[in-house]
Amino acid sequence: MDVTQVATLVNSVNNEIIGASALLEENLSNVVDVGKAVFDATSYDKYVAALVDHIGKVIFVDRKYAGELGSLYRSNWEYGAVMEKVYVTDMPVAVENDDYKLVNGNSYDPNVFTQSSVAAKFYNKRTTFEVDLSVCDIQVRSAFDSATQLNAFIAMLMNAVDTAINIRLEGLAERVVNTLAANVIYDDIPDLDPAKTGIKAINLLKLYNDQFDPNGNDPLTVAEALYTPEFIRYASLTIAKTIDRLRKPSTLFNCGGLVRHTPKDMQHLILLSDFKRCADAYLQSDTYNQEYTALPLADSVPYWQGSGTDYSFDNISKIHLDIVDPTDDTKTVEVEWSGILGVAFDHWAGGITNDKRRVTSNYNPKAEFTNMFYKQDANYFVDLNENAVVFFIGEKAGN
Repeated sequence: MDVTQVATLVNSVNNEIIGASALLEENLSNVVDVGKAVFDATSYDKYVAALVDHIGKVIFVDRKYAGELGSLYRSNWEYGAVMEKVYVTDMPVAVENDDYKLVNGNSYDPNVFTQSSVAAKFYNKRTTFEVDLSVCDIQVRSAFDSATQLNAFIAMLMNAVDTAINIRLEGLAERVVNTLAANVIYDDIPDLDPAKTGIKAINLLKLYNDQFDPNGNDPLTVAEALYTPEFIRYASLTIAKTIDRLRKPSTLFNCGGLVRHTPKDMQHLILLSDFKRCADAYLQSDTYNQEYTALPLADSVPYWQGSGTDYSFDNISKIHLDIVDPTDDTKTVEVEWSGILGVAFDHWAGGITNDKRRVTSNYNPKAEFTNMFYKQDANYFVDLNENAVVFFIGEKAGN
């Protein structure tokens, strides 16, 4: 073991803490241990320099990761493959009530057939992947002191596989939301002009500037928006009003133009955490009656598609993907869009169904190891006939 005398260091640290000296450059390279991959010459005792230091404590880095967006998971089934959604395309119309216009001698036919307008969608795509793990037993026993340590080691390996699967599943769940958002944006703003706004793709920044700076003298910019309490308050109000509107039957909030309503218990809202945290810091921290300014209850994500190489707002608020062309399902359309703050949608506008995870194994008696195959299947779906709204901030290039 490498032992370092730190009396001089701790004395200078004490002086920095109590204000007796200015902050000094400190060499901590021999104080704070960053670990080594293998033993080297410093791993011998300092008495006879011959005995190898014995391991006194083994810590297994075994941390579970469950992932987020669990609200996207829907029902599973054991047999069959296709999910069918049956829905009404046109609401029944009202007709005159004959009760109050009876005429003597007239016949009133009760046998007229009124056909219902119904349709169905079929979902028959499934995703699958697997993560493989080889577990040795005899070969690694010499590295541990007991069966307990060996079992903890193997459990750590299995948990690493479980974590790897959950990270990937979370990424796929995010792609459901991204696909829904991209379709809503393209349907409402087909020229993909970030300075525009629609009814389903709502540009909160444009609405704010139109209301409070109609002449364009000093418009708020994307860079300023999340740090401007007035804008955050306006954004919270607009999101809350829009979610309330989803509860009433309307054709405005789905790409199919069908009459749809989303009750409160069937609504989902996912917000970008940067926006949510800014709202907490700039509004809730010094506000009385916080329930009037708080954002609606929502899940949050640190990014929609990924952080890229940094956590800049442009990266974390962006989606960039190809979607099926609404006019020709044999083609795709590229949608690249940044500034997304939130997505509100119906319970059946998107989700994950038929989620199946299983493990199979095979023992190799010749080499004495076990191969384990962790398999994952699931169906990911989006229904553009259900209500969905995207909230974003966008401006003209150069602002």
